[in-house]
Amino acid sequence: QVALVVCFILMFGNSMLLTSYYAASLVVIWGILELSPKVLKSSRREVYVWVIEGCAWLFGTVTLKSLTSLVFGIADDAHIGNILKSKFIGYKDFDTLMYTCAAEFDFMEKETPIRYTKTLLLPVVLVVLGVIIKRLLLGLLLMFVLTQTKSMQILCFCVCVGVFLQLVYHALQLLAYSVLAILIMRLKLFLTPHLCVMASLVCSKQLLGWLFCKIQPKTLVFAILALMAIEGSTNLQTQWNIMGEFSNLPQEELLEWIKVNTRQDAVFAGAMPTMASVKLSTLRPIVNHPHYEDAGLRARTKVVYSMYSRKPAKDVKRELIKLGANYYILEESLCVSRKKPGCSMPEIWDVEDPANSGRVPLCTLMSKDSRPYFFTVFENSNYRVLKIPKE
Repeated sequence: QVALVVCFILMFGNSMLLTSYYAASLVVIWGILELSPKVLKSSRREVYVWVIEGCAWLFGTVTLKSLTSLVFGIADDAHIGNILKSKFIGYKDFDTLMYTCAAEFDFMEKETPIRYTKTLLLPVVLVVLGVIIKRLLLGLLLMFVLTQTKSMQILCFCVCVGVFLQLVYHALQLLAYSVLAILIMRLKLFLTPHLCVMASLVCSKQLLGWLFCKIQPKTLVFAILALMAIEGSTNLQTQWNIMGEFSNLPQEELLEWIKVNTRQDAVFAGAMPTMASVKLSTLRPIVNHPHYEDAGLRARTKVVYSMYSRKPAKDVKRELIKLGANYYILEESLCVSRKKPGCSMPEIWDVEDPANSGRVPLCTLMSKDSRPYFFTVFENSNYRVLKIPKE
């Protein structure tokens, strides 16, 4: 609870944290710990108590999270459920496709487990997990089958299982990270470090003490590190050989033009990555930016990206004026690029706005002639700045 409150404060009062599954889970766990001894009598065998408590935790967490989100009107994390739905049942909407069309939000690539195996990270972790599971099953067997009295069960639990429950927790957390990384490749950022943490348990005397009686711990660790270094050094060399310098001359021209030819209070709208550069380099106000986890920003970004839909120019202009935009930065590459089938911006909008499907995309029309609803004031190979005249 303390960590949640501290995180809430350090994130400037991010209300999504208070209505998260994590916050709901903490409250439900506290309630179970308080009520379980009173409601569930000690005459029941411990395994049934755990099952009942687990079901109560799951149902209570989902229910409480839904109620708090409804009461406080928080929808910042609503898109997360839709992303998971898209992985299982093919659900599609504008916000979901904005994520899933990006390679980093696709399923884990097949090469990833192979790379984990070549560096011996995955095999070592599997050995550690196997030992943890064996110890857990043996402890539970002794606890529920070979002991009859309650006091003996508690003693057996403390001796056989309780001393390494933290390892069981980390194993379960690794399982959760693995599922998330398989569904969303970007979440390897959680999986890979945790695999390394679990692999370090090969040095644990508590876990592998029986092996260290036969082999010197230093010898075993050195041998594993030496074998890992074979592929690891190759990976490092590959990264060190990546040479080059980032260069985006068209964007530099755009930013210089904005600084010289627009007012300090001129408001810009456009693609999220470009807006971040505009704000950082020119200090001009922007309508939208890449923090897509905010429900309000998602709604504004959807309006801004309607320039790449097939809607009438008059309707798009009216909505942009409502947002207070003075200029729109049109990127022709977004109009024609297609990372995979169904993932060009016009195709994404066809899912969201089927009524206008079949029409010529507005961005295509704007790249030819932006009048009468917009006026082109700057143009280079990648960008076109459209001035939005007030009605």
